[in-house]
Amino acid sequence: MPPTLGTGETFELSWELFGELCRVLALRVAREYDPEMVIGIATAGVMPAATIASILRADLYTMRISRRAHGERVREQPEVMTAAPYQARGKRVLVVDELTTTGDTMRLALAAVRDTGPAEVCTAASFMRPGGYRPDFYALETDALIVYPWDRQVLEDDMLVTNPIYAHVLQS
Repeated sequence: MPPTLGTGETFELSWELFGELCRVLALRVAREYDPEMVIGIATAGVMPAATIASILRADLYTMRISRRAHGERVREQPEVMTAAPYQARGKRVLVVDELTTTGDTMRLALAAVRDTGPAEVCTAASFMRPGGYRPDFYALETDALIVYPWDRQVLEDDMLVTNPIYAHVLQS
């Protein structure tokens, strides 16, 4: 069973630890499932999906599901922004996201992928929230605020600065 990280903490994920979590997740998947194709949910789910697909030597595809469209404010419910890849038809598919909470995004992805007619489909996430949607495979269970290495800093006026959404918990 994957480990659990404590409550109410901030968890700054380094690139090295991100790679190790993906390796562990890929090994868990490989023990029980042999996907021919990995679909990463864009944007953040593409990062672990690409790493897992590379380790498993599986084809990588993406689909975008978002609560935001064209810079709009965040919506309550996510929407499918791009179709599931038609190449999933008849294949064993692994759908990957970086985090599962309510499962709204993963359920939309699963429905879209199932509409393509895959042979089989499983889900995976780097992180899972306790009491939330439970993917078939995950690396770590936590309710901590996760600061991803690709999201810690953003470009602002040609300079990298601490992402404003994490400013209250991170030192620059």
